[in-house]
Amino acid sequence: MTPVEGAADAGRHGFAADVARILPLAWPVFIGQVAVLAFGTIDTVLVGRHSPEELAAFAVGAAAYVTIFVGFMGVVLAVSPIVGQLFGARRLSQAGAELHQAVWLALALSALGSVLLLYPQPFLWLAKATPEVATRVHGYLQALAVALPASLLFTAFRGFNTAVSRPKAVMGLQLAGLALKLPLSAALVFGWPAAGVPELGVTGAGIATAVAMWLQVTLAWALMRRDAFYAPFGIWGRGWPAPDWRALKGLLRLGVPMGLAILIEVTGFSAMALLISRLGTVPVAGHQIAVNLVSMMFMLPLALANATSTLVAQRIGADDLADARRLGWHGLWLGAGLAATLGAAVFAGRAWVVGWYTGDAAVAAAAVPLLAWLVVFHLADAVQTIAAFVLRAWRIATVPMFIYAGALWGIGLGGGSLLGLSGAEAVPPSLRGAPGFWAAATTGLVAAAVALTGLMRWVLRPAR
Repeated sequence: MTPVEGAADAGRHGFAADVARILPLAWPVFIGQVAVLAFGTIDTVLVGRHSPEELAAFAVGAAAYVTIFVGFMGVVLAVSPIVGQLFGARRLSQAGAELHQAVWLALALSALGSVLLLYPQPFLWLAKATPEVATRVHGYLQALAVALPASLLFTAFRGFNTAVSRPKAVMGLQLAGLALKLPLSAALVFGWPAAGVPELGVTGAGIATAVAMWLQVTLAWALMRRDAFYAPFGIWGRGWPAPDWRALKGLLRLGVPMGLAILIEVTGFSAMALLISRLGTVPVAGHQIAVNLVSMMFMLPLALANATSTLVAQRIGADDLADARRLGWHGLWLGAGLAATLGAAVFAGRAWVVGWYTGDAAVAAAAVPLLAWLVVFHLADAVQTIAAFVLRAWRIATVPMFIYAGALWGIGLGGGSLLGLSGAEAVPPSLRGAPGFWAAATTGLVAAAVALTGLMRWVLRPAR
């Protein structure tokens, strides 16, 4: 299918027909995002089986990296709704020009982010890391400082391809990165004496991530130069344009609130890891398992959100606003139904799932109670994510940013600190420690889901 034919395909208007439009875009995104999350899952399992101390360092280092990367990723991903609308309007050359500027933006943010990773003292202070853990965290983040530029450049590629209904290209490269990541992480974490590779622990996991990410970017570059699909966008053949401050301003106008919203969402949970780490190695290890599990589950609503947002932006660009509104609601209904089903299934088998992560009885005992919140947590997470993505397709990101701040920082993180760390007699024993953080985080997600759905209802009124 050519770009013009893809933009012209408006489909039908019923729920079942819209599901048939969303799923072909969603499943490659889902597989690709599972591959991305598998990077962290592989590291969690390998490092966790190496030693609890290495896993504790991984939890702190991963929280620092995610905090920095995800905020900048959100800024770069502003290219997606902008290109989606241009693609729907068949303004393909302008869509290609937006990718040029997204690459410049990714490079600029990489320079700042890499410096922050090399000096992670604020994260170490917040986690109250021991000297032994701090040393391991430094080694891990030094490797990820090398990975960050590749990650953000690939984000620009991913956002562009998602917007032009080309998710399979992204999925293929993400799977290629995973295929390299698994054996390389195992060799570097535990060592490979026969090849002279030393045992590097959590630092080895970071080095494997850097190598895999630079492979993905190299393959993405080659694909876009060779595949005829990209020719109408004018990405190549005229030299790489200099930064266009007007275009960059447009990306930042949408991208900064998007990035801050994502940063608030992620730091609400990464800060949980840092604060829970104050309770000891076992509680933070149990929390890390629970976070990785719900993050894996989150890939399903995230894929549906990406697909729905892509179609909504394209229909806005094509000036078919009625279809854009219907797609937004149908995507939300689909995501909520699937999230409720998946959450209930995983909750029913939570003990077996946790056993797959760890053979340490103490760590498993710390992780299982956290999953008591799983069904409500996952359902609320799915609804708020899809609503936020639909709003971004309409280029609305500032109000959601404030909603996230109040719900996830105020209710989630603030409430979690009061329940989990205060030690007050009024707090039931079942809500002290890590379970208190999870109870508050679930409440915050519910508040965000209600507020964002209400905002979506107001924005999508036919009168607007």
